[in-house]
Amino acid sequence: MVASRPAASPDWPRITLVTPVLNGARHLEAAITSVLGQGYPNLEYIIVDGGSQDGTLDLIRRQERRLAWWVSEPDGGMYDALNKGYARSSGEVMGWLSSTDLLHSGALFVVGGVFRDLREVEWLTAIPTALSEEGMTVGVGPLRRWTRPRFLLGANRYLQQESTFWRRSLWERAGGRIDDSRTMASDFELWLRFFRHARLHPVRALVGGFRHHPESLWLRNQAECSRLCDEALSRELDRGDTGALLRSLGRMALRLRSLPGWASVGERIVGRLLHVLPGPDRPPVVRHDGTRWVMGSRRAFAGS
Repeated sequence: MVASRPAASPDWPRITLVTPVLNGARHLEAAITSVLGQGYPNLEYIIVDGGSQDGTLDLIRRQERRLAWWVSEPDGGMYDALNKGYARSSGEVMGWLSSTDLLHSGALFVVGGVFRDLREVEWLTAIPTALSEEGMTVGVGPLRRWTRPRFLLGANRYLQQESTFWRRSLWERAGGRIDDSRTMASDFELWLRFFRHARLHPVRALVGGFRHHPESLWLRNQAECSRLCDEALSRELDRGDTGALLRSLGRMALRLRSLPGWASVGERIVGRLLHVLPGPDRPPVVRHDGTRWVMGSRRAFAGS
């Protein structure tokens, strides 16, 4: 079923979306179509190519009139490409979509609507979804209510990047740059910086989907990615604004992760418990009431 398009409105916030790509001709066209096919009236779509040789440029040129900016030149990897794209951007709301991933129907209207209707929301994440190599939605995860303390204690694997967007004001307060000194896990480090400044709001909607495919850098390097995430957590725990108790418990959680078999069993149990335990730090769930985006507890929306 194709969702009907919301009526045009002059107050839709400008959304900057950047797609980094290198030799991504196999899936890029689908990614571009999932973005431009949204029909969002205030979109700034940027594609940054790292010097592809496989037909990627032909796909980009077909759509260049609908792009805010694009470039093809050697770069230092995905995160360098993102920094390059964001440096040329002007949107109030920001996010990125990898060349293999997809936006769900109506995704940008979800994102734009939440930031328009709820000024207190500085960043959001939606229900995570997994795609098959062919692009079918084959997995729908639970909507987590992420918080900084729980994130530092172990409830942190994984916040889906494709479904996460933020305000430019938060981006600037958090440094205005993604760490491009590594090839993986810099999104995780960015989330840690965002958490210092703002609460993450969970949105009951589908926004982005992660495509499982053989060339996936993350799927082929999960152990290394996990190590880099742990390093970032360790640095965050050493910050002066992290309380002594939280720092001690966080260190204990990191030590447990080094135990044989912990990542496959113990981490899942602890992570799930941290996600469901009640507490005043848990943010309310954002949902659409049929007219606008509103906040309320998960219980209040049960069954809806």
